[in-house]
Amino acid sequence: MNPSLIVADDHPLVLKGLLEFLNENNHNVIASATNGKNALALIKAHEPDIAVLDVRMPFFTGLEIAQKCKEAQLETKIILLTFEKDEKTYNAAKEAGVYAYVLKEFALDEIETCIRSVRDGKTYFSPELISYIEINEALDLLQELTTSELRILRLISKNKTAKEIAEELYVSPRTVEKHKSNIRRKLDLDKAPNSILIWAKDNQKYLS
Repeated sequence: MNPSLIVADDHPLVLKGLLEFLNENNHNVIASATNGKNALALIKAHEPDIAVLDVRMPFFTGLEIAQKCKEAQLETKIILLTFEKDEKTYNAAKEAGVYAYVLKEFALDEIETCIRSVRDGKTYFSPELISYIEINEALDLLQELTTSELRILRLISKNKTAKEIAEELYVSPRTVEKHKSNIRRKLDLDKAPNSILIWAKDNQKYLS
């Protein structure tokens, strides 16, 4: 059974396109709104299974509506739509209990998968957004490293051992281990033997 939906967006063309797509694909859209105030009123009146909300709307933003629904203990699950690849908004959405966060440029490609996931109680966040946030996080963490630590991390990514790194940089193995300890702390890694190597391999494209 298709979940009941309310859709809200203050951009008429975006709203029209999304409603047409959902209706053509037999989704159960019961109401729509062009601002946050009406969207919240509709959610309270109908208590739909899912509300698809633009992040930026007059009166109340999608985030503010999500927070109000959480405070009122409404069971409507919130999907946010946005053009913004914004880590701050993404984190605020997760704190507000939002189930999904979809970038508008991919909305028609992702919305059906997203709705199915949310219907089944699973979260959904646009892969493009997650990739962008992970890139930013990796680059931010790398900025914390010294030149020596970065050089060692690059060598670790090439499968060099501590002994090989020490020989290549003309330092003692003990110095290399000290740098590795600092790297592990700055990247917030656990003390597992291969934790730095795994991180370096996962983020090797930023180490070139």
